[in-house]
Amino acid sequence: MYIKRDYSQPFFGSRKRRRGSNALRSIVIFAAFIGVFLFFVNAQFDRLQLVALDAVGMAPTPTPFASTLATQGYELFLSGDVPGAQELFRQAVTQQPDDPNYLYEYGRIMMENLLSNGAGQDYTPVITIADQIIEGAPNDPRGYALKARALVFNDDAATAIPIGINGLEVNANFGPLYAALGLAYNDIGRYQQAVFHAERGLELDPNNPSVHRDYANVLLFLGRYDEAIDQLEQAVALAPNLVSLRFELAAFYSARNLDEESVATYESILALQPRNARAMVRLCGVYLKVGRRDQARGYCEDAVQIAPENPSAWQQLGDVYFRNRNYEGAIDAFDRCREFDDTGAGFLIQCWYVRGLAHYYLGDCNEAWTDLTDALRILADAGETTGPVVDSARDGLRLTAAACPGFSAEGIPTTAPPIVIPTPIGG
Repeated sequence: MYIKRDYSQPFFGSRKRRRGSNALRSIVIFAAFIGVFLFFVNAQFDRLQLVALDAVGMAPTPTPFASTLATQGYELFLSGDVPGAQELFRQAVTQQPDDPNYLYEYGRIMMENLLSNGAGQDYTPVITIADQIIEGAPNDPRGYALKARALVFNDDAATAIPIGINGLEVNANFGPLYAALGLAYNDIGRYQQAVFHAERGLELDPNNPSVHRDYANVLLFLGRYDEAIDQLEQAVALAPNLVSLRFELAAFYSARNLDEESVATYESILALQPRNARAMVRLCGVYLKVGRRDQARGYCEDAVQIAPENPSAWQQLGDVYFRNRNYEGAIDAFDRCREFDDTGAGFLIQCWYVRGLAHYYLGDCNEAWTDLTDALRILADAGETTGPVVDSARDGLRLTAAACPGFSAEGIPTTAPPIVIPTPIGG
């Protein structure tokens, strides 16, 4: 059978048009899918990157929240790792710079860290943190307590008192405020008010080791040594891992000639921190005091190995060598002491006058004379013109003048005459 066809129309014309329409629709849908996918990837890039890195074990550790950092920091503080605790609280404060809770703990731990490093520290950073608390939370007594206490340790008790009083106007039942005021009044010689405030602080906050410590220091200035020791012992019992409390307790024992207790306390510090050079120096001093020079030398030599730039360690080692008549070793140790004494004012005066005596015993007249006269000058600049150290330096100069040709006792510096203040007319 014959079929008539119209060859003017393409055989697949209609089908091609349908395929082209479907292809265009598919391209549009695919492009839309790609666009949505790229938008999702761009919006979630950081998360997807972490997932990819985690899959190959290269994902970075996520930053903990401030609350987690603070919790970990407080645990370190209780364990005795004060520098580690300070660092974690610094990170928490970086995340939450206006939170008085984190700021207070950060400042309090920073102060404890400074106290553990001994005398001569600068508490200005703590004062700055306290000012942040006061500015952001003026009705929070903690900022005033922190600032008052830091000012006392920065030798500015007169400024600390009005700060503490302002804090009591905010909250009259915050124990650390009273403790800080007790220290401040003690520093300016108002002992009755010092005792009242320190005792009130203890009454309000009996489980705070810092309050016990502050009360102990008030009692110390009143000559109530046994009571002061008892307060520090309670502080150590409340915070057994804080070495700064143990250092103070050991010093109190030593002042009362309780040398065995002092040694035991320094040894307990080394049990907590086996490489604590400061405890080794103190042990060296106690053993030297009781005449056990070999043990003293061992601790001092260990201290300079651990902390070779610690001038106190070299000074104490020089004393040990001098007592053992190792004058060359003493001079070398005192040289290192002077090299690292960054005060520039002869803070460790033994490194001058005992070094001069060592030179005298070796017959080094010029060096002996120079060191001993320098020692007297340093002492005079500090307002010290009498006392056993001054007497020892002058005795060394007299011995040098007598033993060495060319030196005269007339050249020995003398005590400056007292300044006479005229009586006012009518006075």
